[in-house]
Amino acid sequence: MRQLTSLDAQFLALETRRQSGHVASVAILDPSTTPSGTLAIADIEALIAERLPLLPPLRWRLLEVPLGLDYPYWIDDEDFDLNFHVRELGLAAPGTDEQLAEQVARIVSRPLDRARPLWELYLIGGLASGHVALLTKIHHAVIDGLSGAEILGLLLDLTPEGRVVDTRGPWGDNEAVPGELGMLVRGLAGAARYPLRALRALPSAAPNLEETQFAAIPGAATLGRLVSRAQRAILRQQAPLVERGQLAAPKTTFSGRISAHRRFTFGQLSLDDVKAVKNAHGCTVNDVIVSICAGAVRRWLIAHDELPDSPLVAQIPVSVRTEEQIGTYGNQIMLMAAPLLTDVADPVERLRGTHDALGDMKERHRALPASLLADANHFIPPAVFSRAARLTFGLATSGAGRPVWNLVISNVPGPQFPLYCAGAKLVANYPVSVITHGMGLNITVMSYMGHLDLGIVADREQMPDITRLIGWLGDELALLMPAAAKPAQATKPAPAKPKRAKPKPKPTPA
Repeated sequence: MRQLTSLDAQFLALETRRQSGHVASVAILDPSTTPSGTLAIADIEALIAERLPLLPPLRWRLLEVPLGLDYPYWIDDEDFDLNFHVRELGLAAPGTDEQLAEQVARIVSRPLDRARPLWELYLIGGLASGHVALLTKIHHAVIDGLSGAEILGLLLDLTPEGRVVDTRGPWGDNEAVPGELGMLVRGLAGAARYPLRALRALPSAAPNLEETQFAAIPGAATLGRLVSRAQRAILRQQAPLVERGQLAAPKTTFSGRISAHRRFTFGQLSLDDVKAVKNAHGCTVNDVIVSICAGAVRRWLIAHDELPDSPLVAQIPVSVRTEEQIGTYGNQIMLMAAPLLTDVADPVERLRGTHDALGDMKERHRALPASLLADANHFIPPAVFSRAARLTFGLATSGAGRPVWNLVISNVPGPQFPLYCAGAKLVANYPVSVITHGMGLNITVMSYMGHLDLGIVADREQMPDITRLIGWLGDELALLMPAAAKPAQATKPAPAKPKRAKPKPKPTPA
């Protein structure tokens, strides 16, 4: 048994009929590199079954504590059924990218079944390119960005032939699962400890309330700043005070309550083009990504006649996972805030301002405790945690509060060498992330093999035209390119003609 942290439990607590807490990705695979030239659902099932002993989160299911007295536990599912989680479907002809995006949007709009391990996988055929898509969907309570990459790394190989993996070891931890009475006793014992945990969290969390979800509560940010200054005066701290500044997220269309339905679009940018801009302007790859996102969102706001005079506020997830925490799964993140300079018209000026703003954000990040989000959650007793979490985020869309953030922008560096899944070459990997009330837009970028794979998620009713953002991202990058460089363009991957691979005899097992 393994208990969820308060941060893990928060992703469960936020789920409603409109909000979901799972993340996903769409891997585009080229089956011509497999021995048979094809990729079937049986190949994926065999790969997962072989490596399942190395992937404990895929076997975990939730065990709730009676009366919600404490956070839930993960236990191994004794009735684990791989066939339930691995599914197959095909697109109707012609199998366009738009059809794939629509199918992905429909699948990620549906919640996961909490009676089973919280993940699903879909093998999607019928793509016009001859490739196949592998959609993986897993709950954020199980993984964050880095722990998700760990799972992906165990399923992918460096060569089409795969590798021999050591799967020896026991299934699960062999700990007996308590009955209802035993869980009630655990819950009562846990509830008795929480006042002490809240007291311990007070010195680190109270001065930094404006960097947490509690900033949506009127007066919370001001209270946090006052506590911070008082704490520094009492302790006579001499180090420079790094404050967030007055970031006030303006209201936009995607700052309201979201529906249960999603829009998804995807595309690519050249990593070399982004690096050329980085070198020309003396900034970082992340600076360029955030700046062109600001430019694309600015164009959308102008097109809908709602460009605010002040910058938007972007939520930028930052990993705080240490080397010692690798392999522990769960969430080790901090949610930082940075101005998204949609109010700046000039692309170069916007990039320079973004570089300065993200530099300030990094300084704040270094000054904050790594456990800030978990510590802040300790102020809420587990018995009312779910209601309080939903209420806090709901304030961002009500007249009484304001949005803490407008949208999410995340940049995840990836490998620059080819990877293979069950022998099929990974062509691209498009992220499909989370939106919530008050933040109905998410732009996530993953780098792989010389390109940036863009995945954009929005509420279907708030932003039905998000496909326009893909082209605008390329336009914004082109405006920043050095004069001697080739203009950038955000594109869908060029459809490749299906390769007719001659069937190869499967190697005989030694």
